[in-house]
Amino acid sequence: MRNDFSFCVVDTNVPLAANKKSWVSNECVIECMRVIEVIMKRGRIVLDDKWIIIKEYMNKLSPSGQPGVGDMFLKWVLTNQFNNDRCARVAITPKIDDSTNFDEFPNHPGLIEFDPDDRKSVAVSVVHPEHPPILQATDTVWWGWKEALAECDIKVVFLCPEEIEKRYKSTR
Repeated sequence: MRNDFSFCVVDTNVPLAANKKSWVSNECVIECMRVIEVIMKRGRIVLDDKWIIIKEYMNKLSPSGQPGVGDMFLKWVLTNQFNNDRCARVAITPKIDDSTNFDEFPNHPGLIEFDPDDRKSVAVSVVHPEHPPILQATDTVWWGWKEALAECDIKVVFLCPEEIEKRYKSTR
């Protein structure tokens, strides 16, 4: 196993892939399902104090926990969000003139065009003292930002790296 996923930030595309709502292969779907199950059994995730990540999960997944593993993950998050053994919360600061950008987001020339919708995950990882990795399944543009993120001490774990790299290269 590349990582025990015991402490991480989970991008929304991971539970979406686990729900079979993406372009990835069956192998990647199975990997996302496996990782989510590991997190729910013995992991801990990091969330923001403003519910930005949870609101995105709720916009794309079912809080009832049905019908997929990604939906079960959202129900688990909602159940455990205040359980410090399962979820850590950090304060992030949206910029006054742009609520999708954060004071904590790194000022790096390679990240100037970083997707505004994904900045929350980076800000959460940056703020937490342990800088937990961000799990990524299907968002190919993250592949292009991985070096700049690494230069800012932000670790991204690609759950399906061969697929992401291939798809990233085919779109360039």
